[in-house]
Amino acid sequence: MLREPSEVEIDENGRAEIPMGILVEAGLTPGTRVLAYSAGDGRIVLRRADDALAELAETGNLS
Repeated sequence: MLREPSEVEIDENGRAEIPMGILVEAGLTPGTRVLAYSAGDGRIVLRRADDALAELAETGNLS
């Protein structure tokens, strides 16, 4: 079951703290490297770097 959304504020340096519960639920722990990209419409996606690279390797889209 997904937890309720949490409101997060972006500070003057462009940083936002994501609550630990959300990170743990997503399988992201301290030290996990992630790729961040815009999905448009005010959405930002975080993906484990290892997962994204593995997917690219499977599809043959690595340069």
